[in-house]
Amino acid sequence: MPNTLTRALTPLHLWAIAVGLVISGEYFGWNYGWEAAGTVGFLIATLIVTIMYLAFIFSFTELTTSIPHSGGPYEYARRALGPIGGLVAGFATLVEFLFATPAIAYALGSYLHFLYPGFNVLYTAIGCYFIFSLINFWGIKESAMFTLGVTLLAVAELLLFMGIVAPHFRMENFMQDSMPHGYLGVFAALPFAIWFYLAIEGVAMVAEESKDPKRTIPLGYISGIATLALLAIGVMLLTGGITDWHRLSTIDYPLPEAIGIVMGKDSGLTKLFAGIGLFGLVASFHSIILGYSRQLFALARGGYLPRSLAGIHPRFHTPHVALLVGGLIGIIAVCSGTTQQLIILSALGAVVMYVVSMVSLFVLRRKEPNLERPFKAPLYPILPAIALILSLLCLVAIVVYNFWLSVLFFALLGALLLLFVGTGLHKKIS
Repeated sequence: MPNTLTRALTPLHLWAIAVGLVISGEYFGWNYGWEAAGTVGFLIATLIVTIMYLAFIFSFTELTTSIPHSGGPYEYARRALGPIGGLVAGFATLVEFLFATPAIAYALGSYLHFLYPGFNVLYTAIGCYFIFSLINFWGIKESAMFTLGVTLLAVAELLLFMGIVAPHFRMENFMQDSMPHGYLGVFAALPFAIWFYLAIEGVAMVAEESKDPKRTIPLGYISGIATLALLAIGVMLLTGGITDWHRLSTIDYPLPEAIGIVMGKDSGLTKLFAGIGLFGLVASFHSIILGYSRQLFALARGGYLPRSLAGIHPRFHTPHVALLVGGLIGIIAVCSGTTQQLIILSALGAVVMYVVSMVSLFVLRRKEPNLERPFKAPLYPILPAIALILSLLCLVAIVVYNFWLSVLFFALLGALLLLFVGTGLHKKIS
């Protein structure tokens, strides 16, 4: 049975995966930040998070190109901080990816229900897991080509959306009740701003499947974060000025609703837009399945999870067991129907991983000064320090405003650490 993955991805594929992993965040989820902070409060939160992600990606790319491993963050942390550091990073990454997918699946069901009320939201979400796990099963090249197609359509639609709503933007709408909870609301809104960019680091998990990763990964990452920053800020600003933003702050399909307000809900363009809008959700859903399957595969191959999860299909060269298990976990989570809580849990996993990754970067600079670094973090140590400090700020904000979800996250992490050390597994992993 083959034990290697296939190198097939070009810079264009990596751009599509980077954008595709995240682009659903421009379609839904971020609008809950308005409920937490208002339009201006959420704009401030988004600018803080955008700076964090720009600093993080330019720093994280050093790790990805220096250690092009499908384990991504877990492998960097294991190498820098030892087996326990690897476990913390791996757990956080799995929480991020495994709980982002059911949130997107539920939004897919909500979008289809908006178009065709006869569609059941939950059953549609579960069906999406079966369909897109199967597409990922067929092979990385086929999966990447599918991602490229739907990502291009999703980006084009967001540009079309901005073009349609821009003439209807009114500053008085955007400024109405713009910071109802003051500056404290900014901190409460940070996890929803993170949703604009969450999972872009998943490109690291296909490093072993990239052609010439030392060259292609920086191109994919940097072009991806630039695309997402422009789309996120444009969509959020323009949508907030077309109507009373409170109408859009608690639903899973804000963009079709916004088009409906501008063009009329019975307009053919409104239904067309909502239909095409599925591509953005599909791009992220499909790409994050790719990400969590590689993370499960890498953790199993490294000895952190049962070895059976590291199985690779003899014909398609894909981690089919990891795809199956990840899909089952996601289906269980999607049955909860709590999109807002899933987004917060996913964001919590993400910021913990960002903190560990930036610490790993500093440690590796000292521990392995001669490690080949095809791409070095610009303005070191300033840029990684900015990413680390802002990640810690986001972590504190999420914990303070979502205390019991945070208790659940850290209690599970603590139990895994006790099991890991108690069984002596930490001594078996080098």
